[in-house]
Amino acid sequence: MEIQLTTEQVLALSPDASSTAAARKQSNTKFWSNLGMSVEALWGECKGSALYQVKIELASLSSHCSCPSRKFPCKHALGLLLLTANGSGNVPEAEPPEWVTSWLAKRQASQTRKQERATQQSEKAAPSAAQQKAADKRLANVKKGLDGLDLWLSDLMRQGLASVSTQPAKFWEHQAARLRDAQAGGLDARVRRLAALPNASPAWPEKLLGELGKLQLLTHAFQQEEQLEPGLRETVRQLIGWNLSQEEVNARGETVQDDWLVLGQIVEELDRNKVQRTWLIGLRSGRTALILQFSYAGQPFAEQFVTGSHQEAQLTFWPGARPQRAQMRSRTSELASFTGQFPGVETIDACLDAIAESLGHQPWEEHFLCLLRAVTPVCYDDGKAWFVRDCHGHALPLSGHDHWQLLAYAGGHPVGLAAEWNGERLRPLAVMAEERYLPLERTN
Repeated sequence: MEIQLTTEQVLALSPDASSTAAARKQSNTKFWSNLGMSVEALWGECKGSALYQVKIELASLSSHCSCPSRKFPCKHALGLLLLTANGSGNVPEAEPPEWVTSWLAKRQASQTRKQERATQQSEKAAPSAAQQKAADKRLANVKKGLDGLDLWLSDLMRQGLASVSTQPAKFWEHQAARLRDAQAGGLDARVRRLAALPNASPAWPEKLLGELGKLQLLTHAFQQEEQLEPGLRETVRQLIGWNLSQEEVNARGETVQDDWLVLGQIVEELDRNKVQRTWLIGLRSGRTALILQFSYAGQPFAEQFVTGSHQEAQLTFWPGARPQRAQMRSRTSELASFTGQFPGVETIDACLDAIAESLGHQPWEEHFLCLLRAVTPVCYDDGKAWFVRDCHGHALPLSGHDHWQLLAYAGGHPVGLAAEWNGERLRPLAVMAEERYLPLERTN
């Protein structure tokens, strides 16, 4: 028995370059004792400044180590995974010791409690009088905040966009704070992001006008929510700021069983915290999913996803007009590396048509998955401008100026590309070259 992952896939889990270097050193059997693997777990004891117990649940690659490191996964967990990568045969099959079985039992008990809470949520009775009163009060606050936002937007249009070109950041923050006080947190974040647009590019007035138009459309949709179809009403309320708990998503969202391929990840800084976007596609259904995870104050992300791996699992989607965001409900098979035919479309035009259709259902979407089966990366101006070109000669620009790894994988030939589109540029996630699915370096 071996984990069907490559060295590249394991190292893609590393939190930083120093962890990668340390993990490579730890991937030597001379540091390890009591190594073992079962259907459920992988474990071993690593000799460092002390003897550390390392255990990994194979279905999710969740790990636990007795070392004091605050990084996740730590170098010992990564080193243990490297010992089993590429079918190395370094770890024997064995019965797990008590310190492994007790950890697995606690994880299973936690999962059972989550499922029970989801069941209770779906069976929950109508809200009490106090809960209904609080909900009505919040709705009134939100409506008042949106009335103020409409007035603010009207003033901007009347004065002209040139009037904001010299406004300080506090101009935007003041309006965002009013929305925050009105309990419309989704709009608060959107208004704060507007502060970065004025004077940022030659086309900034056009971009700002487009974002203001989306804000206006969202407020008008909310004011007429009773006339919207249920999925769109759910989307509008979530965008305004009504967040759903995991239990509510499990109770109300659609659950899809499929063989899910992890296409790639992006990790970004967000107000001194981190957000991770992980893109997946169902290999049977062709359905795409976006898993959002947040890390606060350096805490690890709750779920591990290995780019280029696939696994039978259940995902539950947030209810909405065009459900895309999802969460992992259960994993029902082992991880395996992807070796099949790359999913996606042949041309850039087909990709953009699919994005246009998505926007027709949900006009406030900001990130889109692009799967292109045969594009060639090209660079101009000594690597300052990067594009991918399809078989018809049509091209899309890439974000950033460091795509040499992508260029090397392609070798001047067409490759399959998984990327994220933000409306202006593609952000590469992974590449399918010579029948190998290869993760590209994550951008933090």
